[in-house]
Amino acid sequence: MTRLPLLLPAALACASLFAPSLHAANPSGKTTVHKTHEHAAARDKAAVRKHAAKHAAAPAAGAHAEDAEFINFTQWRTVVEFIDEMSTQHGFDKATLLEQFRRVQYRDQVVKLINPPPASKAKNWTAYRERFVEPKRLNAGVAFWNEYEQVLKRAETEFGVPAEIIIGIIGVETLYGRMTGKFAVLDALATLAFAYPDTPNREARMNYFRGELKQALLYARESQIDPFDLKGSFAGAIGWPQFMPGSIRRFAVDFDGDGRIDLRNSPADAIGSVGSFLAQHGWAAGQQIVFPATVTSDANRPSLTGQGLQATYSREQLENAGVVVSETVPNSVSYGLVDLQDGERPTKYWIGTNNFFAITQYNRSYYYAMAVIELGQAVNRHRTR
Repeated sequence: MTRLPLLLPAALACASLFAPSLHAANPSGKTTVHKTHEHAAARDKAAVRKHAAKHAAAPAAGAHAEDAEFINFTQWRTVVEFIDEMSTQHGFDKATLLEQFRRVQYRDQVVKLINPPPASKAKNWTAYRERFVEPKRLNAGVAFWNEYEQVLKRAETEFGVPAEIIIGIIGVETLYGRMTGKFAVLDALATLAFAYPDTPNREARMNYFRGELKQALLYARESQIDPFDLKGSFAGAIGWPQFMPGSIRRFAVDFDGDGRIDLRNSPADAIGSVGSFLAQHGWAAGQQIVFPATVTSDANRPSLTGQGLQATYSREQLENAGVVVSETVPNSVSYGLVDLQDGERPTKYWIGTNNFFAITQYNRSYYYAMAVIELGQAVNRHRTR
């Protein structure tokens, strides 16, 4: 989600998401992580109370209403229905799940962090880039690359993804494992699955997080780990690369050969899993990622930038619409126009191939993808100078 946009410290920033839809940021760079005003927090608590009153079963004798509403999820009808579904469809022991959900806690901080940012927040590529392409990440990236050079080379060979892109993603997501998140994943996912804040897309987001809660329980069972041992971002993203549970089950790989997938403690598994994810999202080995571009003042920019997260235009179509690129840009590849607003400075433009848009499947943000590319390139330069 992942990362979400995803952005506070890197681990929470890209709150990798890992739903491509999740954390983070949209293509224009708006993020979901921000400081919420007190009135917004009060509004969200009121929405949770309303939801709890509507969906909760009658409190047990002697239970406090506040505790039943915010702590004992097993008194919520929607949670009981979820437990029934996990029991009937996936063979979980119902009594065990009920006991586990009595331990799951509602987390108000998760609700605050998942809220959308103020609509008036200015988009600034330079400021965004400086949060990630900075000395601390460069030095940590060099150390990580040097230590795992052979693993990165193997990932390049197997998945076709350059080492610097894998380096860029792990660096942006968690500062090479230093900031993987301290939220209990079950707490975070249950809070978002059953008490998502009052937003226009609330039902869709709750459905998404219910799916990820299911995936977290399945992953824990398959891996023979206690689900309460899973720690991650406020949105439930796990490990060095911040994969959501569903992405772990679909895309992660055992790259260190120890017979299990462990994105929390195995940098090798993290490296291989990032390569696997991008390869399964259309990465083309050997294809350039982006080319600089200039957009003329009379270009039809709204239509050019509204193509979604995919390369849909030929070079000729872009040039006919007012985009100027180098003569060295291949004619045989499809592109999308990447626009990054930059505060009071002119908007920055590139044209991206499908490899660029493969990165946006990790986090749905042009800003995120360019930060990954530029951090990886900067670490490579820093390492070889």
